[in-house]
Amino acid sequence: MIRTSMQRAALLGLLTFALAALAQTPTDAQVKKGQEVYQYWCWNCHGSGAGKPGTEALRAKYKDARPVDLEQRSDLAPAVIKTFVRKGVSIMPIFRKTEISDADLDALAAYLARNTKAKSAN
Repeated sequence: MIRTSMQRAALLGLLTFALAALAQTPTDAQVKKGQEVYQYWCWNCHGSGAGKPGTEALRAKYKDARPVDLEQRSDLAPAVIKTFVRKGVSIMPIFRKTEISDADLDALAAYLARNTKAKSAN
């Protein structure tokens, strides 16, 4: 009986770990949605090219020490992205849940963090 309980507990722990890992791995659909959110809400300030205030602010801040195009960055953790979107930073405004829903923000974070995950996998 004790052995069966231990086996069940071990199986439950393994299942919980597997589900948590799956929850942290964004789906292709979530990344695609994140790209759409980026194009709609973020690109006007953070896209590549001249006249993008967010990109220009990052260029001044980093002085070519790292990429300024958010889509090219490999150091953006989802938690950082979510904090900047909800709380703003420097000239970046705050985005409310009525503008970018939590689901859309999760997708955006998955999209922008995809390069971070790819870099850490190599």
